[in-house]
Amino acid sequence: MDIGNVGMENLSVQQRIKQWPAEQQALLETTYRELHELAEVSWSEVNTNAYLCRALDRIGVSYETFPDQTGVVAIWDEGVPGPTVGLRADIDALPHEWKGKQLAIHSCGHDAHMTIVLHTLSCLKQCGFRPQGRLKLLFQPAEETGDGALSFIRKGVIDDVDYLLSLHVRPIQDMPYGKSSAAIYHGSAVQMRGEIKGVQAHAARPHLGVNVIDALAAIVQAVNAVRSNPLVPSSAKVTQAAAGSTINIIPDYASFGIDLRAQTNEAMDDLIRGVVRAVQAAGAANGAEVSIAPTARMVAAMPNAAMEAIVGQAIREALGDEAFHPPVLTSGGEDFHQYALAKPGLATTMVGLGAGLSPGLHHPEMSFNLGALQHGVAIMATAVTKLFDQDCNPGAGKESVL
Repeated sequence: MDIGNVGMENLSVQQRIKQWPAEQQALLETTYRELHELAEVSWSEVNTNAYLCRALDRIGVSYETFPDQTGVVAIWDEGVPGPTVGLRADIDALPHEWKGKQLAIHSCGHDAHMTIVLHTLSCLKQCGFRPQGRLKLLFQPAEETGDGALSFIRKGVIDDVDYLLSLHVRPIQDMPYGKSSAAIYHGSAVQMRGEIKGVQAHAARPHLGVNVIDALAAIVQAVNAVRSNPLVPSSAKVTQAAAGSTINIIPDYASFGIDLRAQTNEAMDDLIRGVVRAVQAAGAANGAEVSIAPTARMVAAMPNAAMEAIVGQAIREALGDEAFHPPVLTSGGEDFHQYALAKPGLATTMVGLGAGLSPGLHHPEMSFNLGALQHGVAIMATAVTKLFDQDCNPGAGKESVL
């Protein structure tokens, strides 16, 4: 990653930062493809971890790894007093059953996010920028399980961070290639798991047993019928179910999973209560025993107007006024928002990057225009310089009212 600054000698740091990403598109694509091939599911990102450490060694910054989990935290500190600016990238891939095989695939763009954050650092260093404070890179594991950010929070990774910026490639349904938003307003997402216990019996004598499949069918209908505030987008649906091993036996055990989405944290609290009541009533109607509990929760975004203003300026400077796109409102979840919830006063936002991505996130054949990589680096590098050089109040965020 030793890249010279040919042709940049007479440019200012800001001009170099604007020029560098386009000139290094080949480097960006190489890094992206190497990380794409290393796809590993949550908490198993061992080879990805090693790759990031080697890359950081070449760039020349110190970093920390953890003996009990994956994840890498890099720090660029030249001893100048000032705030700590953080850049976060998620590093895990998704498990897919595809064409008869069980595969880990980067179908959510985390390979792109790592590439952009890693080379935002390369760009800043090679263009002569020096942080007036500390720049901290968080390569976070297990975003897809909803508890990767929590692991970093528990380890004190954000204790010294004043501003935290992240980025996510967006599908064509959200924005076109070449556009970018200063925020993504994710909703809250909750995963729930349940169990049903009944009584086995011969299939010829069903009256002697308690059929958990009957209870499961009732639960599916009850969850679909849960009422919520029509003014706040939300959904509840059973997405996993398993029961029975032999056709001529009434089964006595079933398990199921429920995916919940709501645009606000308050609406999610109401939805959880409604789903729990519905599941317990419907599942127990035939005498079965039912238990259900949340296993993971991603909180809704908490917009920060000051951060969005700074990042909006960075988008316009890096890509032009025509590239600016309003914040994206999505029912998708992101554990990035746990950081703002855990540390009041931490200023955060997540950049939405138009990438021509299709057919959609979490599809095993997801692809996007790799030119978006240079756009991401240009935005993130420009935003970093602005965050080190402004008086934004870290406590300016407010809870989403969407």
